[in-house]
Amino acid sequence: MPFKEFRRLEIPDVILVEYVKFPDNRGFFAELWKRTDFLASNIPYDFVQLSISRSRRGVIRGLHYQLRPAEQGKLVTVVKGRVLDVAVDIRRGSPWYGRYVAVELSEDEPKLLWIPPGFAHGFQSLEDDTLFIYLMTKEYSPQHERCIAWNDPELAIPWPIKDNVIVSEKDSKCPPLRSAETNFTYYTKASNLKHC
Repeated sequence: MPFKEFRRLEIPDVILVEYVKFPDNRGFFAELWKRTDFLASNIPYDFVQLSISRSRRGVIRGLHYQLRPAEQGKLVTVVKGRVLDVAVDIRRGSPWYGRYVAVELSEDEPKLLWIPPGFAHGFQSLEDDTLFIYLMTKEYSPQHERCIAWNDPELAIPWPIKDNVIVSEKDSKCPPLRSAETNFTYYTKASNLKHC
């Protein structure tokens, strides 16, 4: 079995996935995504884009999302280094709207984080030369790209590195959640509609 656990976090649509490494004298092998296992764990998405970033210690990337109809779900992991990864619920009507979950991902622990559409995503690199992998359900679309301020005081995300934070010029101009453009709505399962 390539996956040990699919664990729902405090916001249950965000799922921490623990995968299995198969070590031998050459190193190790691991499966990071297998459609049948993800479908069985109620993650009914396929991926159309794979991206990688390299970051210095203290870098914050985010908080990013794309508007519908170009909304992205993301399956993310770290292959070198360590990050604090954050997902913020931006679905209007959600009981968790404006709340976040934060998880440390590192090369030493075989874990991925599933962030569904309707969440803003970001991370802070905790080590130099951190390599971060993103699998995305829709392609990057500049005209749909939006962001929320990483330091929005109403979100109050406890980024571990507070001095010498490095952000892009674009990320430094992101608005707070209360004035950010979003078009996501939370539907209960009773309404027979997906959360989107």
